[in-house]
Amino acid sequence: MRSFSRASWLALFVSPFPLASATGQATRPSQTAPSPKTAPVAPNKIMVTAAGDKVGKEPTHFLSMVGQWIVVSDENKQVVMVDGREWKKGEAAGGLADKARAIYGASHEEFIDNVKEFAFFPIAVAKDVPDFSNGDITVRFKMIGGTLDRCSGILFNVKPNGDWLAIRYNGTEDNLVMWKFVNGARSLVKRGTENVPLELGTWHEIKVSVHGTGVKGYLDGKLLIDQTWTEPISGKVGLWSKTDSMSEFDGFTVFPMDQ
Repeated sequence: MRSFSRASWLALFVSPFPLASATGQATRPSQTAPSPKTAPVAPNKIMVTAAGDKVGKEPTHFLSMVGQWIVVSDENKQVVMVDGREWKKGEAAGGLADKARAIYGASHEEFIDNVKEFAFFPIAVAKDVPDFSNGDITVRFKMIGGTLDRCSGILFNVKPNGDWLAIRYNGTEDNLVMWKFVNGARSLVKRGTENVPLELGTWHEIKVSVHGTGVKGYLDGKLLIDQTWTEPISGKVGLWSKTDSMSEFDGFTVFPMDQ
């Protein structure tokens, strides 16, 4: 796995990335005015895909910070897959520790001390999204396998010190849950209102909707999580998983909106 220097990690939060699609071209605001009876159209849609990426390599537009993230072909379409088999074999622990140390450096020793806990959660950050604070994030996911876990999720509110929030689906628990990761420790924020069993090998969608401090989580269009966060959301976004999960992701799309 490629290692990232502390400077590279910090550059994610200081570089003035333009709002862009996965092709690298900035998207322009929609010129179509909404009718009085429709909701405002998001001024920009940022879609991050693996189209054009080389199968078997890391995705171009996601920065693989922890875990094994590769491009695979699914029905002749390139998608991103998290491959937790390396974690299951126990082969990634040492490498992940070194990688986490390279990311956080000497000024983030609290995370180095908790690197084993951190290594449970593979994350990939979307490089073309400079900051997300209000709007919607959607992604399609397909569970492929996993013994301990079968997790697929949306990562958001990622901070320069490594703190984050995530809303994920776990096929071993059949639920949608919101988690927080603060100061090297993960803790539960809220469980979905009901369990929803999903079959392996089938495509489904998670949506995170953020408006001010309000956070909502949807599974296949159904609202299951409605939570008020402690402060306004603001940070990087991306993909999230856990332990030995094997999941595919496609159509990661951010719809930023004004508050």
